[in-house]
Amino acid sequence: MINIQHNDKQQSIDSSPNAQLYHALKDTCKDASVRFGCGSGHCGACTVLVNGQAENSCSTPSWSVENAVITTPSGLLQDPVGRIVLDAFLSEQAAQCGYCINGIMMRLTGLFKRDKNATDNQITEALTRHLCRCGAHLRIFKAAKLARNQIANQ
Repeated sequence: MINIQHNDKQQSIDSSPNAQLYHALKDTCKDASVRFGCGSGHCGACTVLVNGQAENSCSTPSWSVENAVITTPSGLLQDPVGRIVLDAFLSEQAAQCGYCINGIMMRLTGLFKRDKNATDNQITEALTRHLCRCGAHLRIFKAAKLARNQIANQ
């Protein structure tokens, strides 16, 4: 058993310690907000926050998150920074198919938690590992800058 705090709720994950965090969140925690993309940590669709840091859940072993605070896209509404990011994406209509957006919002939430004044270059760097096949990149970047500006002005 691996104990975590999943979106403000204490949970025990009953899975193999070497199982991917993605599978533990989907199967044990029944969290449908975590997406599966490539399975090798290259596309970013499965990004979650582990103790405030963005991590690809498909390449993070469950054993490594013992007693960690895990925030998934379904927990963004309870997170003050995540809520601003989510609202900015809605305001800018920055999602097209919506598949990559969950991971992108998690990556940006982690970035803005660390640096509320992240530069455009830092935003670009944070998003370089995320694939969006719909071509919503301009709206995604516009939403990221809107969120950053709102967070910085709090």
